[in-house]
Amino acid sequence: MKNIDLGGRTAADIDGQIAKILKGLGNPEPPLDLRHVRELLKLDRKYYSTTDDSLLREMRSRLTVMGKQVLLRPTILGDAVRTLNLKAMFFPDEKRIMLDKDVPILKHRWNEAHEIGHSVIPWHDGMMFGDNEHSLTPVCHERIEAEANYAAGQLLFMSDRFREQAISSLPSLDFVKALSKDFGNTITSTLWRLVEYGHGGRPMVALVSGHPHPARRKHDFDANDPCRYCVESTDFRARFAYTEKVIFEAVSDYCSASQGGTIGQEELILTDRNGDRHRFLFETFFNRHDALTLGYWLRAEAG
Repeated sequence: MKNIDLGGRTAADIDGQIAKILKGLGNPEPPLDLRHVRELLKLDRKYYSTTDDSLLREMRSRLTVMGKQVLLRPTILGDAVRTLNLKAMFFPDEKRIMLDKDVPILKHRWNEAHEIGHSVIPWHDGMMFGDNEHSLTPVCHERIEAEANYAAGQLLFMSDRFREQAISSLPSLDFVKALSKDFGNTITSTLWRLVEYGHGGRPMVALVSGHPHPARRKHDFDANDPCRYCVESTDFRARFAYTEKVIFEAVSDYCSASQGGTIGQEELILTDRNGDRHRFLFETFFNRHDALTLGYWLRAEAG
């Protein structure tokens, strides 16, 4: 799945909301403490479990899932949450964020920031919580989730603070790891952020996938849909037209079957939309769950 370009006006509107929060907090140093954000916005946070429906049952009369009200049967809410793989929810009336406590703790921070994003984007209230016919379309749902993700990224990476730090050094996965520690976020979300908003005009692309080596692929690997995410910088999207499958296959060619750590690095030639050739450096790291690949432009290639 490729990242969505929200457009300048939408991004600017969300930027304004996040700027108000950071200003209200006194423009703190990273990493951002989400407790302070909740206090500023007067948000409550609770945890639920898909194996214990008691809190979910308490909230069921006010919950909609992708535009459809989840109603009265005692088991239907837990079933819906499990079936749709929901990891977090936001209830505007109660100003309450609910997080799935069964999700790995490392993911709680992003999930909470995502729900804070929903809470501060004014047009999300009606789209998410009410039988609004537009919210039933997959395209609209995908769009509002992308907007909440953008807000979460702007919040957790503290808007321009990350961009300024990101362009201060050449990109690399080691640099991604260092930025991850500085801002207190996962390596995966930091990689996404670097490519999408900290690229400094350099064409960059990232993949989040299973292990690329054929010997390490899972039994349900789909060669036609090999990546969880493909993230393109603005310049990469404008200048190059590669599918996730083609990039993944090129990455697979240089990756070893190692079970963890750096599993490969290679300079690859990519051809732009005008037929001109460009040299990129690609490197891949496997954290024993996902393979994280970063590819970034080095120079134009003569001939």
